[in-house]
Amino acid sequence: MYLDKKIKKEIFKKHGKSDKDTGSIEGQIALFSLRVDHLSNHLKKNKKDFNTERSLVKLVGKRRSLLDYLKAKNIERYRAIIKELGLRK
Repeated sequence: MYLDKKIKKEIFKKHGKSDKDTGSIEGQIALFSLRVDHLSNHLKKNKKDFNTERSLVKLVGKRRSLLDYLKAKNIERYRAIIKELGLRK
């Protein structure tokens, strides 16, 4: 599987306060970004997989709402995570 415990720990360790801090907004955004990349690559190969396409749209919406929340609460952290992950609005 593309997303196992080891990869999740690395993501949360890099973007959160620690590897056990799974609730941090930055960690969740980073995890969603990894999943979005994986689903995007899957859809490039399987163009008619509409269930995955729907899942991708929902996941992007969740990530966007977390980014909006972070932008409203702390603009510096928002700018840092955007720059670090290479996201754009």
